[in-house]
Amino acid sequence: MKTAVFSARPYDRHFLEAANQQGGTADAFTFEYFDVGLDLATATLAQDCQAVCVFVNDRLDAPVLRALHALGVRAVLLRCAGFNNVDIAAAEQLGLFVARVPAYSPEAVAEHALALIMTLNRHTHRAYNRVREGNFMLDGLLGRTLHGRTVGIVGTGKIGLATARIMKGMGCTVLGFDPYRSPAFAEIGEAVALDELLTRSDIVSLHCPLTPDTHHLINEESLGRMKPGAMLVNTSRGGLVNTDAVVRALKSRHLGHLAIDVYEQESALFFQDLSGEIIDDDLFQRLMTFPNVLVTGHQGFFTVEALQEICSITLGNLSDFANGVECRNRVAAA
Repeated sequence: MKTAVFSARPYDRHFLEAANQQGGTADAFTFEYFDVGLDLATATLAQDCQAVCVFVNDRLDAPVLRALHALGVRAVLLRCAGFNNVDIAAAEQLGLFVARVPAYSPEAVAEHALALIMTLNRHTHRAYNRVREGNFMLDGLLGRTLHGRTVGIVGTGKIGLATARIMKGMGCTVLGFDPYRSPAFAEIGEAVALDELLTRSDIVSLHCPLTPDTHHLINEESLGRMKPGAMLVNTSRGGLVNTDAVVRALKSRHLGHLAIDVYEQESALFFQDLSGEIIDDDLFQRLMTFPNVLVTGHQGFFTVEALQEICSITLGNLSDFANGVECRNRVAAA
């Protein structure tokens, strides 16, 4: 079985091939790697492939899925947890198999959220640049002790739980909001309504999927309910945050800090080297002018352990499809 791997970076090739060889040469799959993302213009690259393997910013709307189906593709393998970029209803109508990686090293993303929080809180990114220039002054680097502060976790699934455990270990009071109550979270923190979480938290960290209900969950109204000077952290999905509203909240000094590993329009920016280009996303460029904003390029998942798990589960999903057996990670329309 031949699989077209889109948005393939060198590390994707390395870890997929390593996972592919673990089952032995006789059981190995054949991969065709493409560094471009999947959209209607690039779908033809999947010619002669029975499956495609895609990432978070690949486009799989109804026209793309129809084009893939016409080429003979019968399976879509997501090497990520989110599937908001896939028209699941269209996939089901076409009889396409769609499977994801529902959980992979949740600690990887949780630890990245902590890294963002610590960096912004203690200004270590600014201190690093100063010291390299021989400037050892501490003015402007005053932080706050995290111990004793209140952290709100929006979404208490596996990643949210991992983040909550870390923050609890730091001595923080932990609040959590999730439409689906988690008995595991009850042992760590206090489950509250979203409004109460926003008004009580010094730090709000987002760990929920992007759905029609959560799109722009953080907007002008919800930002207004946050504590003055609070920090907002998003390592989940860019569409959870209305970036224009965030810029206004930063300008008014109501929002104290912003740390994002995801961005609503990231597909035009992330996972590519644009250091020699002019970035024409004015909203993103505006964000980058704030000294109290920290942006990373969707690297929360980027650890050896997480990549090994992602590739292992992805190949397991492909094996289930190839063998015609039930796949527990298959995505179905609601």
